[in-house]
Amino acid sequence: MILILIGYMASGKSTLGRILAKKLNYEFLDLDDYIEANENTTISNIFKLEGEIYFRKKETFYLKKLLESKTNLVLSLGGGTPCYSNNMEMILNANNAKSIYLKASIPTLIARLKNEKSKRPLIAHIETDELLEEFIGKHLFERSQYYSLANATLSTDNKSEKDIIEELIVKLF
Repeated sequence: MILILIGYMASGKSTLGRILAKKLNYEFLDLDDYIEANENTTISNIFKLEGEIYFRKKETFYLKKLLESKTNLVLSLGGGTPCYSNNMEMILNANNAKSIYLKASIPTLIARLKNEKSKRPLIAHIETDELLEEFIGKHLFERSQYYSLANATLSTDNKSEKDIIEELIVKLF
């Protein structure tokens, strides 16, 4: 079984994915890390040298490859992954996968992102909390139609990691 965590950046996909995988004795993979390892470069370099279209094609290629895996796996996707190249359709049609949308509110996302903007190329240039709120709001509006197609949705606001993991397990099994 492949358990796929989707959601906006800083929604907890990688952090919770590692915990969930350990609890279930599954392998954990972050799709961006997997792409970097297979391409021998960073996502930032791929964007800079090859462009977003090239990156999105590679992202779809590696997602498809992982969806064909027979390994028990918790897979954390990049925030944009479900929104491109019919990736969400591919996820929903995979017979060995379940997807869950980790939903965080805009205030929660701002609180998590404002001190780590330099680590996130997509928002590194945003200077104020107000502009960050506007950016996230616009992005969530565009992406929520894809995220909401997941097999299950779980709000992560004001919950401990332990509580979220327990809810995830109930929703997935």
